Amino acid sequence: MAAYVCAPAVIHGEHSVKTSEIVAEVRDRHPDAAWAPRIDGIAAGTGIESRGWMLPLESAVAPGNGGVLGTAGAGPAQESLVREGFTQQDVDRVMAALEAIPAPQTVQERTAPAWEAVRSYGERAARGALQIAGIDAADVDCLITSNSTTPALPGLDIALANQLRLREDAMLLPATQWACIAGTRSLALAADLVAADPDRVVLVVIAEALSTTYQPADDTLESLIVRLLFADTAVAAVVTGRPRRESVLRLDASWNHTLHGTQDLHRLETRSDGTHFVMDRRGPRAVQETVTAMWEWLRVRYEDSPDSWHPDVLLAHPGGTRVLEYMEQTMPDTWPSGLLDHSRDSYTSGNRGGAAVFDIMRRAHDAGQRPGSRTVLYAAAPGLTATALEGEWL
Repeated sequence: MAAYVCAPAVIHGEHSVKTSEIVAEVRDRHPDAAWAPRIDGIAAGTGIESRGWMLPLESAVAPGNGGVLGTAGAGPAQESLVREGFTQQDVDRVMAALEAIPAPQTVQERTAPAWEAVRSYGERAARGALQIAGIDAADVDCLITSNSTTPALPGLDIALANQLRLREDAMLLPATQWACIAGTRSLALAADLVAADPDRVVLVVIAEALSTTYQPADDTLESLIVRLLFADTAVAAVVTGRPRRESVLRLDASWNHTLHGTQDLHRLETRSDGTHFVMDRRGPRAVQETVTAMWEWLRVRYEDSPDSWHPDVLLAHPGGTRVLEYMEQTMPDTWPSGLLDHSRDSYTSGNRGGAAVFDIMRRAHDAGQRPGSRTVLYAAAPGLTATALEGEWL
């Protein structure tokens, strides 16, 4: 399984949203929440001072265009007031007051502008990746896309095929539910595709507007954490079956793992006011189990040289710094320190979901890597499911 990856293009959300702005908005909206007295400490604990969004914070917290009653509720409300003996003047006054109450944005109001941003950012990342690889859109044989928070049909694959003017016979492989493993699993799939045909050129594009999960009305502690964590990013990279001058990383092996019975720990729920990311506090411990399984995969893979083999860099997106700490605590003592530095650096400006591993890879590339440096890429996602790859820098 030899696959060659060019340096990824990374497009960060252009709207900088400070943690202090989120804290102020949430504190004003939920002053009596049980966690309100601890909000500053909770925010500081994320280690994130700002993150980039594709749309400004004002877009996420703006009220919907309709009144609180909505079109369907106005008629029944009027009839009920009339039956109770209210005069028409009183009915009109009450209805006007009710319609003036801000209503939450609808699914359409939240998703439509975000979907437009995902397509735009995805195109910019794709064109950047093609330029980095030194190839034209006509050279692309397969397009793999992923975006989890803005579902659409036709999807990002069709949008990019048209925007980039890919060949009509290019294979389109959309994966809208990969979420946080989009980076590693797309590379694993691309590696399989070029192994079957070394002359094949695969373009991977991941565009995530995770800010659409910012739900102003939610007052749970988990919802507060979601508000503070997520960032919007689009990434793309070219994968080939033969080394190119522009190739920076060779992939040699991949591993997949699914932990059954954990599908309720992290999930997206679509409600009347948009998409909600729901997570259980048991999540990090479950993710740790996938880390343990990955360590075992690497141990078996290099059991003939257990004392001499170790990664020189570890590009990991396990969902948060808590699991990064667990990874550091459970990796062999003989491994060098600082393997997760680039992963930690990426988290300081937000959790990028499926785009995270490409962002971490770009940071490692920009920092400079010695040819032959052994590398492991790992990510876990809702399910719980995980994918890892192992290879070397070129």
